[in-house]
Amino acid sequence: MQLYPEGEENEFPVYQIGGNSKLLLSFDDLRGDVRNYYFCIVHCNEDWTPSRATILDYVDGFNEDRINDFMPSKGTIQPYTRYTLAFPSATLKPKLAGNYILQVYEDGDKERLLLTRRFYVLNDLVKITAAIQPSLNVHKRPHNQKLNIDLSTALTIPNPQRDLTVYVLQNQRPDRTLKLRQPNFFNTNLFRYNNAETLDFEGGSEFRFVDLRSFRTASERVQSLQTSDSTIIVHLYTDNDQQQNSYASTFDENGRFYIRNQDFNDQTVDSDYAIVHFSLKTEKKVTGNIYIVGGFNNYTRTAENKLQYDQTRDCWTTALKLKQGLYDYTYVLEEPDKKAVTDAFSGSYFDTGNDYQILIYNRRIGTYWDELVGYRTIGINNRKQ
Repeated sequence: MQLYPEGEENEFPVYQIGGNSKLLLSFDDLRGDVRNYYFCIVHCNEDWTPSRATILDYVDGFNEDRINDFMPSKGTIQPYTRYTLAFPSATLKPKLAGNYILQVYEDGDKERLLLTRRFYVLNDLVKITAAIQPSLNVHKRPHNQKLNIDLSTALTIPNPQRDLTVYVLQNQRPDRTLKLRQPNFFNTNLFRYNNAETLDFEGGSEFRFVDLRSFRTASERVQSLQTSDSTIIVHLYTDNDQQQNSYASTFDENGRFYIRNQDFNDQTVDSDYAIVHFSLKTEKKVTGNIYIVGGFNNYTRTAENKLQYDQTRDCWTTALKLKQGLYDYTYVLEEPDKKAVTDAFSGSYFDTGNDYQILIYNRRIGTYWDELVGYRTIGINNRKQ
């Protein structure tokens, strides 16, 4: 499943009020037949709880529309139907800025929910200036990346500690997000967030990577590739624990994935699916659960991407059903208290190339919702593109 601005594959899903661009949603239904899918949107506060805004407040038109653009797969072992939606539609447009959840459900019945996806609607009223520097904590300097942010706006914000909120995501990751309310300095039009202890991120390391563009020829990370009449099975070489390694400069896509096909012409409906086997070797005594995450599963930790210990191979393994393409991924350790340790098997370095998404929310006096009034992406550019 993908949701991104048209023409900007797998970039942050931000739609600007009054703009001409749209968001593009696409997904495959592996049942392979044709279904009646509808969608609606739900307005949320900055913390993703439902807002008090009514549908009449935030929707221009009707808050339900049908997905009419679909195409069956062609000659694949795994049959599927590809659905595509360009949003906003002619009859459904968001009126308010803020956080939204796009819901897709079957036969107009919201109880038969198929998928949800977060997206953002921007009313661009705040100019963001940002810089990345090493942490001001001496012990963290080799490992962390600290952001300093300045905001300038014509908005009247008499109480920024209450009415202004800054969110920063690293590589679009919900598990690497920091929130800030207290500016270090402010006056009528300027708000400065440069406290020594805030917005200090672990740099992490470059993502691991696998090329699955061809199921005819194995790429360098593929150990074996087996094709039968009913399934395609791919075994990858075992990944090693890299936490104690020194930093190595490699190019990645900061966790993104791209559906690509070198075997046929149309990557959207000619691409097949395979069962891809991943494995991780570590000498650590693991207390908790290990998950494989990336943009392809929105960094969620579920039973489907949880690794199990294989005694015969003395490593941790899992298998995922993936479509042909290019995938960045990493391993996350979930400790018994549910805390996610994102660098448990990869280390953390200041030099790592990361993107940071900066989101600014304002709750204006007399309103009862949070408005997204500023957005910017900055980064240490170490991407393949």
